[in-house]
Amino acid sequence: MTVHPSLQPSVDAWTQSIESISELVSSLVDGEWNRPTERVGWSVRDLVSHVIGGECEALGDPRPIHSLPRDLYHVVDETSRYHEVQVDVRRHHTGPEMTSELEYTIIRRSRHLRNERRTASDTVSHPLYGKLPLGEYLQLRVADVWVHEQDLRRALRQPTTPDTPGALVARDVLLRRLPQVVAEQAKAPAKSAVVFDVSGPVEFLRTVRVDEQGNGSVDSSPSLGPLVTFTLEWEIFTRVVTGRLRGRRIADQVRIEGEQDLAERILAGLATPW
Repeated sequence: MTVHPSLQPSVDAWTQSIESISELVSSLVDGEWNRPTERVGWSVRDLVSHVIGGECEALGDPRPIHSLPRDLYHVVDETSRYHEVQVDVRRHHTGPEMTSELEYTIIRRSRHLRNERRTASDTVSHPLYGKLPLGEYLQLRVADVWVHEQDLRRALRQPTTPDTPGALVARDVLLRRLPQVVAEQAKAPAKSAVVFDVSGPVEFLRTVRVDEQGNGSVDSSPSLGPLVTFTLEWEIFTRVVTGRLRGRRIADQVRIEGEQDLAERILAGLATPW
């Protein structure tokens, strides 16, 4: 069997990013596994554990039965608690145990994807995302793996890969998050617009619009009178939208024009770690 053509671009992007992660961590020494990353509360080991856990769940493996410690300050809600189980259960694994499990999981998941008979429009279920099309779910997996590949590269002082196929999938997934943040969390007023002007290897201009009912949407048409315009570079955009850059660290990286109070509420809404 070959994967449905509508899924192939995502499969290719996933393969490149997850194999890059495997290569990055294949020769790490013990101390490097414990390096902190920009993902709040997680080390290099924790990020790799999260990637492994996500792919195991995509394979249909049962979730670990595991009680979390009560002193994990970065576990603040049910979503972070859900993700933390796959991480904490591996916190005492050695480097060789981590690389072996990652390699085995990649083999299993690659075989699973090669034999995928469903199409992008077929519905799948996930405990966090609910029911959604398979194509959208696979894009979420690609974005997750690519984002964490960049986290690992920065933590290990390796060059990032900002213009790979995974980056383009991540762009689309991250943009889908913006209407909820702008309209629902930041409470941008009805009939308003917020612009994200992004430069660099992945360049785009997107406008988040809030309609009369307070619902948000995003499109590529410019706005003549946006309430806020964010101007920033692509890699900075990914770090802001995934909660890697927050607070004062943003000031030197992002140019903000327009209503500062609304801009601050938007940035606060984007601060939840991916």
